Amino acid sequence: MEVEANIKKSNEGKTSFMKTLFNGLNSILGVGILSMPYALSSGGWLSLILLLIIIIASTYAGILTKRCMDLNPKIKTYGQIGEFSYGKFGKTIVSIILYVDLYLVLIGYLILEGDNLHNLFPGVKLHNFLGINFDGNETFVMIIAIVLLPTIWLDDLSILAYFSATGVVTCVAILVTVIWVGVFDGVGFRNGGELVNWKGVPTAVSLFMFCYSANPVFPTLYTSMHKKKHFSKVLLIGFSFATIMNASMAILGYLMFGSNLQSQITLNLPTQNLASKIAIYVAWMSPLSKFALIMKPVAQTTESWFPPKYRDNRAFKMVLRTALVATQVIIAITIPFFGSLMSLVGALLSATASITVPCLCYLKISKINRKSSEGVFIMVFILLSLVVVVIGTYTSLRRIVEDKVHSIKT
Repeated sequence: MEVEANIKKSNEGKTSFMKTLFNGLNSILGVGILSMPYALSSGGWLSLILLLIIIIASTYAGILTKRCMDLNPKIKTYGQIGEFSYGKFGKTIVSIILYVDLYLVLIGYLILEGDNLHNLFPGVKLHNFLGINFDGNETFVMIIAIVLLPTIWLDDLSILAYFSATGVVTCVAILVTVIWVGVFDGVGFRNGGELVNWKGVPTAVSLFMFCYSANPVFPTLYTSMHKKKHFSKVLLIGFSFATIMNASMAILGYLMFGSNLQSQITLNLPTQNLASKIAIYVAWMSPLSKFALIMKPVAQTTESWFPPKYRDNRAFKMVLRTALVATQVIIAITIPFFGSLMSLVGALLSATASITVPCLCYLKISKINRKSSEGVFIMVFILLSLVVVVIGTYTSLRRIVEDKVHSIKT
């Protein structure tokens, strides 16, 4: 089973430095930026120190991924790093992590779309459909899923890939409109916030981790790059730019709305203002264009579980992909908590895929002395990532249960 977080691979060894950098930025920057203010409000100002640690760990793990590929030129994909390190077991574990990661991210996209559209059109609801009443968020989740169905039936997604390569522009546009709302639309930057909220630190760390979970894409970027010796510069510049964007959004959003922040900053913006509407529409369009691209490796992996006669049957593939979306819709309606779900993804999957796996695999492939300074450094990052996995996963699951119980009572 081979699942890769990258969707469209470039021709091997032909991609320029600037194009690789742009592709890297597109992989690092995404919808996670919308949750950065909420993450900061959960942990308080001191949680920015933890954000810095996560950035350092993720950047270093990216460099270790490059080193793994340098040590064994046969490695071309993220799954192969696991395979060359720990055999078929390693490949299977890495593939499962990526599969579940992408599957849950797609659910997060549906929730995000439902939340933002409901924010724009609060009066839309679906009454007595199949004997069930659906509120606005649930209605829009189903509508979006139906709209997306034709795109996930396609095998050639080159057109969608073109439109999806707008991650950097989208994030910049959202940040600019948020600043505009704060400066010109009367919101201001007057909330001081808390220095630290220990109870919310696990949530903050998990969401920070979700924003720096692009490591599985790096092998493909590295393979496609013409001058591979410059790949470390791509990582450093990419992570630096992403950090400026994410930190700016977190700090400005926290100053604007304080402890009243919702899981996505777009839900806090006053919908009567033009700048707010632009931000919401931009945030809505980005995952819409990426959904089918991210669904493709999930669908292909699921199809690989069946005999060839079914895998090559177009009607079967359409039914199977429709069923996959249906399961995601059911989960999105049952657990409509974007912040808590992305926190779970960040803690359980992003920390594992972007820090734990690269560090463990490099230790295995390089046979580095674990008592050396770098060996100790790597072991510390592994330990920290495992702490995030355990504490963050527990906290996220507990919050999902609490949110669900609260929603049932209300």
